[in-house]
Amino acid sequence: MEEIMSKHMASSSQSSGPGSSETITLNRDTPIQHSAKDAASLGADALAASNYPLAISQYTKAIANHPQAVDYYIKRSTAYTRTSPSNQAAALADAEVAVVLAHNRGKRESIAQAQLRRGIALFGLERYADAGKCFEWVKKMSPKEKSLLIWEAKAQGKLSSLENGDSKDEATVKEIPDADTEKAGADAKKAETARAISEKAAAPKTSTPTANTETLASPPSKIRHEWYQSSDYVTIDLLAKGVPKDRATVDIQPSSLSISFPLPTGADYDFSLEPLFAAVDSSGSTYKIMSTKVEFVLKKATPGQKWHSLENPHGLPTTSNTTTPIPAAILNPKAAQDTPPAYPTSSRSGPKNWDKLAADLTKKPASKPDKDANNGGDKADEEDTYIDDDDDGGDPANAFFKKIFKDADPDTKRAMMKSYQESNGTALSTNWSEVGKGKVETSPPEGMVARKWGE
Repeated sequence: MEEIMSKHMASSSQSSGPGSSETITLNRDTPIQHSAKDAASLGADALAASNYPLAISQYTKAIANHPQAVDYYIKRSTAYTRTSPSNQAAALADAEVAVVLAHNRGKRESIAQAQLRRGIALFGLERYADAGKCFEWVKKMSPKEKSLLIWEAKAQGKLSSLENGDSKDEATVKEIPDADTEKAGADAKKAETARAISEKAAAPKTSTPTANTETLASPPSKIRHEWYQSSDYVTIDLLAKGVPKDRATVDIQPSSLSISFPLPTGADYDFSLEPLFAAVDSSGSTYKIMSTKVEFVLKKATPGQKWHSLENPHGLPTTSNTTTPIPAAILNPKAAQDTPPAYPTSSRSGPKNWDKLAADLTKKPASKPDKDANNGGDKADEEDTYIDDDDDGGDPANAFFKKIFKDADPDTKRAMMKSYQESNGTALSTNWSEVGKGKVETSPPEGMVARKWGE
C-alpha cells in the first residue's frame, strides 16, 4: 500500500534529486542498463525498477561520498521501507537524519519529504501517535502533499482502534530529532568500505591471458589500411591485430600486392592491390608482420614519381613513359641558341618572328645615284623609308619598337609599357583592351625558366 501511494513521489523527486537520470521501468530481477555513472543515479534507476537492495547499496555509496545530501537519505529510507522484508528501523534513522539536515539548510520541501518518510517509518513500527504527529508537520510545510490525506486517515484509523492506556496512543517524538548526522555519514563510509572489500574477495581470479594471436585477432570489419609515400618508397600499413606470421602469405609483384591469412573463425582474409598506381621494384620491396599491423614498404621503380592513389584507375600501372618529357632546349642547348625565341602573342595568325621583321624593316636600301637638285625631295623621302638604329647601339629590334611606340595612339602606348614592365620584358602587347584587364604574367620563351635576380 505504501509503495502505491508513494509511487508518484519516487518519480517526481527522482527527476529533481542529485544525480538523477532517465527512469527505466524494470522488475527487480531484470538487469538495469544504466545511462549515468554516479552512484546516486544508479540508485535512482534501481529504486524506479523496484530493485530495492541495489538502491540501498548505491545510495549508501552516494552517502559515503556526500554525507550531507538530504535527498540520498530520503531515497534510502524509501528503499528500506519497501524492501522485503522491510527494515523500518533503518528507514526511520535515515529519515531523522534527513530531517536534521533539511532544517539546517532551511528547505521547506526537503523538510516535508523527510518528515513524511519519518512518519511512514513510524507507522511501520506501529508508533501511530508519533506517525500522526509527523504528518501534522508535513501538512504545515506542504499542505498540498497528495499522499498526506491517505496516511493521516490510516494513522487515525489505527489510533481509534487502540484501547485506552495503550502506549501507541502517546506521541513522544520531537519535530527536530536528536540524530547524529556525522555518525550517519561515517557509518555509510564503513559500510561502503566493507562492501568493496567483500566484493573484491568474492571476485573470481582471472588467469593472465597468453599471447594467443588468434584470440586477439581483429575482426574483418575492423581491419583497414593507411599509406604514405616518399620520393623513393610507398609505405602501406594494414591495421590488423594478431596476424599469424607462420600462416600469412604475402606476394609482391611489380604491378600488384597481396596478402592472405587465416581468421579465428576459420575463414581467410585476403587483401590485394592490383594493379598498383605505378610499377615497383619487387626485389627492393619488403614487408614486416607486427602484433598490431602488417607494414609493406614498396620501392618505386621510378624514383621521384608521385602516386595519387594506391591503385591505377585505368587498369595499368603508370610507368616512366608517362612522365613529363625533358625540354629539348635543355637536352640540346646549342640548337636552342640557334633558334630565335618565340614570344607569347594574342595574334590569331600565330607567333611572329619579330627579329626577322625588325631586320627587314630596318634594312637600309642599296645605294643609288644621286639625283639632281630638282629631285632632291624624292631622295629625302627614300631615306625616311628605313629606320636609323645608330642611337640604339645597332639593335634593329629596339629601333623598330621605338618607331611603333612613337607613332602609336595613347592606348597602344599604355598597353606596350604595361605589358613590357609587368612581364619583366618577356611580353609586349599593343592591345590595351586585353592588357588593361589585369597583371601581365612573366612568360619566358620555350625551354627557358624565369628566375628572380640573384637566384
